[in-house]
Amino acid sequence: MADNGDPVTQYCVKVQFEAGGPAVTGWWSVEATARRCYRDWIGVYGSDPAVVIRLVEETAGGQRVLETWPARDGEPAPEHPAPAT
Repeated sequence: MADNGDPVTQYCVKVQFEAGGPAVTGWWSVEATARRCYRDWIGVYGSDPAVVIRLVEETAGGQRVLETWPARDGEPAPEHPAPAT
């Protein structure tokens, strides 16, 4: 792809199955696709209390975490409610 000077933004979903452990990652150039995968991975892996799932935006300027499951304060993010018990 030719470099036309436009910044390239990539979206990464990272799943860690234990604190400090390796991460499984997926990369997309479309944010909506990455967000769909993020939600899907919450559905598949989110019930394990040790799992952390992050949606990260990466540009030439660095990385920015857009979403984290579970939310940093231990509660699910509002758009991803916890399953009923």
